[in-house]
Amino acid sequence: MSTTVSCSTASSSSGFGLSFQLKNSALPAINSPNFIRIATNSQSDRLCVHRLGLVHENGKARRRTNVRMALVDERQSTGQNVAEPPRILAYDLVQGALVKWRWKEDKSVPDTPTAVLLHGILGSGKNWGTFARRLAHEFPTWQFLLVDLRCHGDSASLKKRGPHSVASTALDVLKLVGQLKLTPRVLVGHSFGGKVVLSMVEQAAKPLPRPVRAWVLDATPGKVRAGGDGEDHPRELISFLRTLPKVVTSKREVLNALIKEGFSNDVAQWVITNLRPTGPSSSSFSWTFDLDGIAELYQSYENTNLWNFVENLPRGVHVNFLKAERSLHRWALKDIQRIHAAEELASEEGGGVEMHVLEDAGHWVHTDNPDGLFRILSSSFQVLRA
Repeated sequence: MSTTVSCSTASSSSGFGLSFQLKNSALPAINSPNFIRIATNSQSDRLCVHRLGLVHENGKARRRTNVRMALVDERQSTGQNVAEPPRILAYDLVQGALVKWRWKEDKSVPDTPTAVLLHGILGSGKNWGTFARRLAHEFPTWQFLLVDLRCHGDSASLKKRGPHSVASTALDVLKLVGQLKLTPRVLVGHSFGGKVVLSMVEQAAKPLPRPVRAWVLDATPGKVRAGGDGEDHPRELISFLRTLPKVVTSKREVLNALIKEGFSNDVAQWVITNLRPTGPSSSSFSWTFDLDGIAELYQSYENTNLWNFVENLPRGVHVNFLKAERSLHRWALKDIQRIHAAEELASEEGGGVEMHVLEDAGHWVHTDNPDGLFRILSSSFQVLRA
């Protein structure tokens, strides 16, 4: 079984990162499910610290002028002052049963291989939950970071400065993995998250400390051609959701309104999963995302062009594009041709680009054909098996 550590504020007010040791006495039985949520208030944090056997980092907080820490394994210097780290993003960390914990200065235990999984517009990190647990079961020495991107899920309450864009979203994730002292080997992004993955690698300091494999699921580096006649269009969906009350009394009411507006039942059912009760005994619901910020993010997703980066990959970067066979996202023939051309160019420059097609799947690849997606993605974890 896998272990999941969840943090709704990305870092607790107690000021610890992920360079901690889980004591043997605190380890759950491997054959039992385990889910731990780290609460937002300091009292609950102290309780979780005790339960997890966390060891504080005595690290000096230092402002950084670049994002080198993101994909580079750096360690904070030892000092006497413990500064509270900023809250960056909410996340879940799903770990295989054989993940080895270590003190941050213990070089005898190798770094845990880490993959970052990013969701699309109007989603959340929990979209990847079932799939990540399956990966953790098959590759038990790996851990998987599931992030709620800015304006989404539990990160929506962490107010972010604008502009809300693909680049700023990528920088958030780079700062998060830097704060957690992780060096990701695999980055996976669905739709909007795919462009975020590309932007992460583009912004990371070079040279990279080790090869990175990036997966861009049902998205292209440039022009977005989402939806056609009779298909759900994200921009139209976002616009309609912004016309609804921020607090509603019934999920069914929202579901019916979406279907009446012409959106498919599948999309309507998925959207209402983003409604949560406004209180413990409340009969009303509110959205878990910031729709105004998401509208800005989607506009950036449509406008962001990362073709130049893909066609000039730095050494050590391998980008995999995956097209869903029945995708709502309409891939142009010239996009596919351009990716194939980039394959040849990257191989000459020490990088790598590959194109994959996931059969019998629409845009929601990890729910439409999870078995097929698992087989395709598994190659990254087999090649990099720790």
